[in-house]
Amino acid sequence: MSRYNGTHAAPSMSTSTSRLMFINAKAGPALARSAADLPFKPLYLSRRLRSSTSATGGGAEHDSARSPGRDGPAASVDFDQTQRAYKSKDSLELLRSLVVFKLCSYDFLVEKNTEIMTLGKKILGQRAFDQLMKMTFYGQFVAGEDHLAIRPLIQKNQAFGVGSVLDYSVEEDISQEEAEQKEMDSCVSAAEKESIGKMPCFCSHLWEDHREKKYKAHKQFSDRRGGVTGARTYFYADEAKCDQHMETFIKCIKASGGSSMDGFSAIKMTALGRPQFLLQFSEVLVKWRQFFSFLASQQGGDGTEALEQRLELKQLQEFLTTLGAKGDLYGWFTGKKEQSPGTIDMLDWNSLIDDRTKISDLLVVPNVELGELEPLLKAFTEEEEKQMKRMLQRMDVLVKHAIENGVRLMVDAEQTYFQPAISRLTLEMQRLYNKDKPVIFTTYQCYLQEAYDNVTMDVELSRREGWHFAAKLVRGAYMYQERERAKDIGYEDPINPDYESTNIMYHRCLDYVLDEIALTRNANVMVASHNEDTVKHTLRRYAFFLNISSSFTSCHFFPFLPVPPSPTAGQAGFPVYKYVPYGPVSEVMPYLSRRAQENRGFMKGALKERELLWKELKRRLASGELLHRPVL
Repeated sequence: MSRYNGTHAAPSMSTSTSRLMFINAKAGPALARSAADLPFKPLYLSRRLRSSTSATGGGAEHDSARSPGRDGPAASVDFDQTQRAYKSKDSLELLRSLVVFKLCSYDFLVEKNTEIMTLGKKILGQRAFDQLMKMTFYGQFVAGEDHLAIRPLIQKNQAFGVGSVLDYSVEEDISQEEAEQKEMDSCVSAAEKESIGKMPCFCSHLWEDHREKKYKAHKQFSDRRGGVTGARTYFYADEAKCDQHMETFIKCIKASGGSSMDGFSAIKMTALGRPQFLLQFSEVLVKWRQFFSFLASQQGGDGTEALEQRLELKQLQEFLTTLGAKGDLYGWFTGKKEQSPGTIDMLDWNSLIDDRTKISDLLVVPNVELGELEPLLKAFTEEEEKQMKRMLQRMDVLVKHAIENGVRLMVDAEQTYFQPAISRLTLEMQRLYNKDKPVIFTTYQCYLQEAYDNVTMDVELSRREGWHFAAKLVRGAYMYQERERAKDIGYEDPINPDYESTNIMYHRCLDYVLDEIALTRNANVMVASHNEDTVKHTLRRYAFFLNISSSFTSCHFFPFLPVPPSPTAGQAGFPVYKYVPYGPVSEVMPYLSRRAQENRGFMKGALKERELLWKELKRRLASGELLHRPVL
């Protein structure tokens, strides 16, 4: 078994292109009823649970995930048909791609790219240097400087059947010391600082031990830009800066809506507020989930799938009462459910924490060893409480702008110590705004060991409550950083043990969502993968299990990096989207510089792409089409 030591799609990168594939089942009448109008259907759930459980036992579905090539004849896919793949590119664009990919394969140029660019600016001057970048690296990877400049590319992509996911890719060019200072200041509560400061030095470790190591800020990992593949990073400065980020996202949403009929816009939650809240809320969510699993194990439910675990309500009430919990929890649960079987599952348990609760009141966690509920923090200051609420308000503003402009909002995944809170806040927005159609897409990182449980629980919740499940599946962008942090700080590594395990997890999650699409026509998935096997696996599953029909929109493949789309993907009936990064040259180049260093394995191994580029250029030369111009 090989070690998982590449980027999030390492082993097959040399023979793959990166694609975003969107599967959208056009549902009939929208399921917009509230949870109270949708009683839970035990028979339906058991049917899904048996299916998902069998996948872990080596059944047919799981075999297809392990060995995509063995699950029947593949859909007709030819990834080497260059004439159709490059029909939207003129020969100069192909030549630029070839040159840029070749330059990126040289370690010296990648390692010294910052110094080379600095020297280039001194020799050429800023204006000439910017023009050179637009002709080469910037022009290859970035659509334009602002929302007006990118419109021609968006419209060109659309003319060739490719949608756009707009991504404002500006990243602050700050030193490591400044990044560390900003992160430490924004991840620690004023109340926490004050409490630690008042303690005698020999007692301060007691407060430190009160918090989980994973969900505390650590200076050696406070510069979150390191060890990341292809994800921009935001650091909190103040509330005004967060408002600026929100305004930038709004411009991005409007640009997408004004240039296409089916666009996406990508956002990051850490750009919208103080990360302290994401850290602490994540810890609360994880501890309550762990507590549920502990209680389930006490009642004999240990070792089962997350959605199969059940708790007896009366036993739960007795146990929590001994911990000091107040109120009638039995009545609270049964009052929310039309049918009260006397048991609850993980989804019911998660609903204990809802938007009616004051934020600071959420931050209490069960301590089984002490036998009591304890506050995660002493208190929030009034200003911190306001800051946390403003983060939610900014998210709400963005969603409403997305709806007004006919754009879907894609919330990117981030580090595991932020992600539980990000996922939960995104889920709450989905419950509000995905009732009639999929507006908000969450992201699942399939290199995480808990990815399948997260997908299955969210799909089940969407089915119970009648809203559209919408997700992007990725392998993940933070593997190196996550592994190093877990090892150095001393908590369990959240990443799958090797690359093949991540492939299995990805296909397993994908299969579950595809099954949901087949059963309910009320789910949506974006397949974001560099891996050609995953693309082929999706086509096979789509054709074999879902029976391609007019109820699914037509689609094509298109790459994340500027390499060719799959020319025959459109024949399989998929809408395909391309990430469209944009931003000013001077502000985007630091981000591209970092990406070049972190993705050197991908760029150096992009032999397949260079071969296809050469093949198409030689074909055009031989056929007299070297002056080919794309016809819109």
